[in-house]
Amino acid sequence: MIELKNLTKKFGDFTAVDHLNLQIKTGEFFGLLGPNGAGKTTTISMLSTVLLPTEGEILINGVPLTRKASAQKRKLSVITQEYSMRQDMTISEVMEYQGRLYYMSRKEIKEKSKALLEFADLYRYKNRVVRHLSGGMKRKLMICRGLMIDPEIMLLDEPTAGMDALSRRQMWSLLRQINDRDLTIILTTHYMEEAESLCDRIALIDHGKLDTIDTPHNLIAALGAFAVDEMKDGELKSSFFRNRQDAITYLSDAPEDASLRTTTLEDVFVERIGSHLMKK
Repeated sequence: MIELKNLTKKFGDFTAVDHLNLQIKTGEFFGLLGPNGAGKTTTISMLSTVLLPTEGEILINGVPLTRKASAQKRKLSVITQEYSMRQDMTISEVMEYQGRLYYMSRKEIKEKSKALLEFADLYRYKNRVVRHLSGGMKRKLMICRGLMIDPEIMLLDEPTAGMDALSRRQMWSLLRQINDRDLTIILTTHYMEEAESLCDRIALIDHGKLDTIDTPHNLIAALGAFAVDEMKDGELKSSFFRNRQDAITYLSDAPEDASLRTTTLEDVFVERIGSHLMKK
């Protein structure tokens, strides 16, 4: 279990993360969602020990996570937004270099590289130079590299940023398979469909503070499972209903251009976080 207790990060007078309290279960696929500047990446940076908390602490199975706690840090693997690989290396060389960093034997590096690259459908490209890979292939390679050390926790900061729709779906499938291995995954993303599809639970944060935390299903149900969209005063407005019949009844008196659909996690985000932003 991962516990964030009063986790706070300040940069001068600015508070990026403000007394955040979370518990993330072992094997859970957990999402951190929020607008730009909400504190998501700062939280990931503290979980990876790149940044140190100003206040509070992070516990992994009850043991504090610090830069000196090498055994705890080895449980973590971080996949950042940026491509952090030598562009002149081949896929095989990237995997070998990662193994050597952790003092793995040549045999182990070879066996694990082959297994992971086959798992991600990259083995046939093992001799291709990184600069010649597509964006999706680079993302998958970063995940393979991160799995070399058999981590217990994977931190994914915008793992599908810049991907086309097909590559993103392929990445989702890969992440589901990884999570099925009982690996705890913490995901930040701006794609609400991604979080709704992948995450067991989601924490919505705004201005560094926790807004709410629940399953995607429960968050959607609380807002209303059905939505009616209509144009009002030149803007698209949505009304939400707990059951379909209430939505249909409302729709019968709505303008002709009104439409009925199911509610999504994006609606939850807009209604909860968007309303906060409008007030500020």
